[in-house]
Amino acid sequence: MTDKYLKRVLYIDLSKLRYWVEDREDLFEKWLGGTGVAVQLLKEELPKNADPLGPENVIVFAIGPLVGYYPLASKTVAVFRSPLTGNYGESHAGGRSAIAMRMAGYGAIVIKGASRIPIYISIINDKIYFRDASAYWGMGSSYTVGRVIRENEPYAGHRTIMRIGKAGENLVRFACVVTETYRHFGRLGLGAVFGSKKLKALVIAGRRELPVINKRAYREIYDEIYNIATKSPVMKKYHDIGTPVNILTLNEIGALPTLNLKQNKFDYAEKISGEKLAEQYLGRRVACAHCPVACIHIATWREPYVDEPYFYKTKFVSYDYEPIYSLGTMLGIRDTVGLLRLLEQVEIFGLDAMSTGVILAWATEALEKGIITEAQTLVKLEWGNYENYLSAIRYIVTQPNEFYSDLAKGVEFAAGKYGGLEFALAFGKNEMPGYHTGPAAHLTHLTGSRHSHLDSAGYSLDQKTIGQELSPEETIDRLIKEESWRQILSSLVICFFARGLYKPEIIVKALKPLGYNYTTDELTKLGEEIYRAKYKLKLELGFKLSDLRIPERILKTPSAKGTISKEYLQKALEYF
Repeated sequence: MTDKYLKRVLYIDLSKLRYWVEDREDLFEKWLGGTGVAVQLLKEELPKNADPLGPENVIVFAIGPLVGYYPLASKTVAVFRSPLTGNYGESHAGGRSAIAMRMAGYGAIVIKGASRIPIYISIINDKIYFRDASAYWGMGSSYTVGRVIRENEPYAGHRTIMRIGKAGENLVRFACVVTETYRHFGRLGLGAVFGSKKLKALVIAGRRELPVINKRAYREIYDEIYNIATKSPVMKKYHDIGTPVNILTLNEIGALPTLNLKQNKFDYAEKISGEKLAEQYLGRRVACAHCPVACIHIATWREPYVDEPYFYKTKFVSYDYEPIYSLGTMLGIRDTVGLLRLLEQVEIFGLDAMSTGVILAWATEALEKGIITEAQTLVKLEWGNYENYLSAIRYIVTQPNEFYSDLAKGVEFAAGKYGGLEFALAFGKNEMPGYHTGPAAHLTHLTGSRHSHLDSAGYSLDQKTIGQELSPEETIDRLIKEESWRQILSSLVICFFARGLYKPEIIVKALKPLGYNYTTDELTKLGEEIYRAKYKLKLELGFKLSDLRIPERILKTPSAKGTISKEYLQKALEYF
């Protein structure tokens, strides 16, 4: 390890408003960085019976050895106890958070305790400031919070501003943390954990040089990675249209969850497709730090001011496949600008888009079936009516009645209370990602350490094996192998979009000029060890495979690989 700063861990106690730094070379030497280190720090600091929304919960941010050195090594890993699932939570975000941490001189940051008043933390190199955030608490938009803090925290180096919106303040269990306006620590409720600690924002900035042992070897492998990244057809796809290219692709094969997965295709998919957005609404593309791909797509549109028909305001919002699925096809939205307004609404409040859309889809069907009433929903939830969905999103955040307070706890909780569990699309209490490709996808959602499609990529395995029948055992073996290797990627920390670029032999070559000597076999074994350590922590926090609920809806609506058998899933879970 050439960079002595990577092994430094910054500990922050919000209850006492104090901080200290420890040299944790023991962790970074054994566990590499990112997820590997974060899991160990969480295990050390988190009491097993900790309330996810209590001061004893812990947040760990961690980066890895490739951050700042190579293209697409641009992610920060956050781990915590999830208020949505009650278990292990892990979220990744791009933007500038990783490079800011590295330039400030920390490999990880541990935050515990809770402040009495709203605060934000400013980390500028070796100086840590606790700022009064009372004036920011209750601000209507996360955009405004970011803009005001940016003006009050000028710094010329690499800087990130992580902040929550009103959803986090109001402890919505699936609130996210927004960073750099267009990136998020989404899924599993990190925003609510921030809110419970009265932590409005985290600012990190720094400037320094990164050491290299062998500059010539570094330059050679850097150029190799850069050339692959800029010339790869897969990377070009992410640049040109981005992940929304999946809308038409999945629609064509019957894998696009629509109307709360009552259907596997959307008749109006073209109207909210990546191609449509790129042709008519794409304003610009943005990249995370040290990334030549620029996969972040920003839509722009005009809206007239109220009572001023000839005066317009220009609006911007980022869009990706998952938000389009959850707030588009799942809700039957066929109006393109209506979809963009829904995306903007979740950004303003700081909500996880996937959870929000899935929860509203369940509520719409529950209202259709008479399980709940319009007196509870306050507006008529109906497929395609984006205006009413805009109101419902606001109610989830403001919680004007008991029903919306329950929705703010997630679809598993709401359906368990009101009924309709058979069409409540949650896996391990986390709302469903946008892939109904076949059994491997849903086994990923069930067994993944984050209950996310990004855990072991079952959706990809399904698509590669359309027309083939894999045994439950073979499916699980392949998912575990994929997930084990992903622990290396998320410990380095590499964007998963670049997983095909950063093959084992490339990683071995990339690490050498930085002072790391691994073989591909050693990396593979380390990935398996990190995976075991992570799952052991999940079990210690109360996770039980026997408690997993298989949503009945995924068994009734055909997938891209046909009808999914419950017996197949159960056999696979037993083998897992």
